[in-house]
Amino acid sequence: MSADPKKIVIVEDEPSLVFTLQDTLESEGYDVYIAENGDKAIKTVKKQQPDLMILDLMLPGMSGFDVCRTVRDQNYTFPIIILTARDQEIDKVTGLNIGADDYITKPFGVKELLARIKARLRRTETYSKMKPIKEVDLDPIHINLKNAIAEHPEKGDLELTTREVELIRYLVAHSNEPVSRDDLLENVWRYEFSTNTRTVDVHISKLRSKIEQHPDDPTYLVTLHGVGYMLKMD
Repeated sequence: MSADPKKIVIVEDEPSLVFTLQDTLESEGYDVYIAENGDKAIKTVKKQQPDLMILDLMLPGMSGFDVCRTVRDQNYTFPIIILTARDQEIDKVTGLNIGADDYITKPFGVKELLARIKARLRRTETYSKMKPIKEVDLDPIHINLKNAIAEHPEKGDLELTTREVELIRYLVAHSNEPVSRDDLLENVWRYEFSTNTRTVDVHISKLRSKIEQHPDDPTYLVTLHGVGYMLKMD
């Protein structure tokens, strides 16, 4: 581990599992913070500015889904790994679509969890080293990434979600290059296991409605059939 330990928030209300996770993660050199419910989780995030969150879905009061939505709505981009007994595909898809980065069902292997944590943190470090982009001009639309706003000449100022901001940053960093759906799933959504790439298509469609003057006939964010997408820039 580095001189600066990574901070991990565990949002879980089952004492025995909390003990196991905390003991395991601290033995790996992480700083661990515990939140038994959603309200405490949000407060802990604001206070500690963690590097990663492990999140149960079934919590007293605020659900894990609501915690995830709230964290992403507040523009925190650290990885969120959902760790839950709920193994229905709809729960997994919902979690990933609202901003989670990974989804592990109980019972789980400790080694697998540690490997996934390290993979998420490693990707985050790689992503953070990309040249920061604060503004993008897609004439006549101006995008302010710092404030997460797309200034549209007809629709006015449109708010961008955290995922849309990440998506734009990645596409700009790879402008004029073909980017596959798998590339976007791995580097923007940051999860590896197979899922419906329709998730990417839906987000691209919503993003086009904000950054293109004519979303049905895009000028900048174009589809490359059989390949993926490309952001065309001068």
